[in-house]
Amino acid sequence: MSILARPVVASFVAKAMQRAVMAAQRGNGRGSKASSLDRFPEYPRNARELTIPTSAGPARAIVYMPATDGAPAPVHVNFHGGGYVMPLTDMEDPLCRYLAAEAGAIVINVDYVLAPQHPFPGPPHQAFEVVRWIASHGAEQGWDGSRLSVGGQSAGGALAAAVARQSLEQGGPAIALQVLHYPPLDLATSAKDKRAAIAKPVLRPWMAEVFDTAYVPDPPERLNRLVSPGNPADTADLGGMAPALVITAEFDLLKAEGAYYAERLRQAGALVEYYDVPGADHGYDGKDDEKARQVYELVARHLKEATNPKATSPKATEPTEPRITE
Repeated sequence: MSILARPVVASFVAKAMQRAVMAAQRGNGRGSKASSLDRFPEYPRNARELTIPTSAGPARAIVYMPATDGAPAPVHVNFHGGGYVMPLTDMEDPLCRYLAAEAGAIVINVDYVLAPQHPFPGPPHQAFEVVRWIASHGAEQGWDGSRLSVGGQSAGGALAAAVARQSLEQGGPAIALQVLHYPPLDLATSAKDKRAAIAKPVLRPWMAEVFDTAYVPDPPERLNRLVSPGNPADTADLGGMAPALVITAEFDLLKAEGAYYAERLRQAGALVEYYDVPGADHGYDGKDDEKARQVYELVARHLKEATNPKATSPKATEPTEPRITE
């Protein structure tokens, strides 16, 4: 067993990563926050902060407002990436601005609790509480909670999947679409046993080992349905699950589990589309504006179709074959 698989060590490394991210965000240079706010300047930032009460404490959220005709807009809840460990809420700013403008939805970017301070099941339980609150408080906040979607990148995508699973099991709230963008969906399989299409993927096995251990210190618990729905051990019937758009990246260490879960959803009649981004690796949209725009447009189109009652919902389709680039 690697030393990074020891909870004490993983917790130490994860906290060091958190401090590094927060130091960069406080810095005066061109850090990740400044760069994110500068991307896609054609989509102005019209946002406000909101505090949502949960049993894990108040959750800070950033609410991105679209241009509307005055009628309540649909609402999309976004969960950021960062291995369940890093506070990368601001990294999602370009995506949230894009979706608010192009999908015509109010986008709520959630600053959820992080491991190792809040290990599993804290984050997915809080995420579900946040979504339930958003669904039931639309009248006072100015959005239509009956036209609700959820999504996220990396760990945030896994949290969105966990929210959809809890919604299925607890009878709501109704979710029109779940957007799972290069999510980790099988923490029960050791990162050392996963294979990427390239020798040195962005998400290295040692990093995944730190994230997985910090988030779920007890290995048997990693088989939990809210952690590893992309592991063959989860055989539950997913009939009635919220429709899903699953997006993986061709070179990502996590691609196989995303594709596997997409197939599970297809068999349950819950897959709207599976798309594998060609020539891309984990977190590609943080730097590659061209690929980011292409995929964000795909997400925005599906959000509009799912939350517009006059639109015809796309039928579940077979997962597409990965595109091969020259």
